Amino acid sequence: MNDHNVYQTNNSETEETPEQAQQEREKEMQDDEEELHKLLLPNVHDLPLTPPSAIDFNFVAYFAPDFLKPGHDQYVYRHANGLCVIGLAPTHVAFKDEGGITAVDFNVGKSDRSGFKVTGKRKKQNAQHFESNTAVCKVCTNNDSYIVRCCVKGSLLEVNNRLIKQPGLLNSSADREGYIAIIMPKPADWLKIKSSLLGLEDYKRKREECFGSS
Repeated sequence: MNDHNVYQTNNSETEETPEQAQQEREKEMQDDEEELHKLLLPNVHDLPLTPPSAIDFNFVAYFAPDFLKPGHDQYVYRHANGLCVIGLAPTHVAFKDEGGITAVDFNVGKSDRSGFKVTGKRKKQNAQHFESNTAVCKVCTNNDSYIVRCCVKGSLLEVNNRLIKQPGLLNSSADREGYIAIIMPKPADWLKIKSSLLGLEDYKRKREECFGSS
């Protein structure tokens, strides 16, 4: 009889009462609410000093250092939809010339790229298809000139004509208003060229090593 009473006592201790179950559910709900609150309203001390730019938020940055020639560093900002914005990386040799870039000429190769912009529903079909080493424009300094190339194989959709009258945009904001062109590569071509490009951290590391050894 005593053994039976002990069994009943132990069993009642291990079984969860309805009140305990309710308390447990309420605690789980409270934990979920706190986690959601952290996601929606993060601690102000955890936020960056400045908000990310549209480039940082919408594009993935790649770099082509020494593209065909030493010091000819270019960037490729790739959007989620596949579009690639190309331009001069901050370590491009042209920026080292006194006075920076003073002129931009899209009259290279066999055609003047400045009059080129694809519009309408047949945008991809009407675009010109270029190789990664095709010249897009020439940037000039007081002492020299440098050819800027596509960097990626694809359809040239647009060039930044503002640079003709405002070449200084390259000196002040080469990664934004001073972009060179917009290109749409085919997925297979992008995968090929991507393997030869560097991500942001690898690019910084490579340039730090180069400058440190010079």
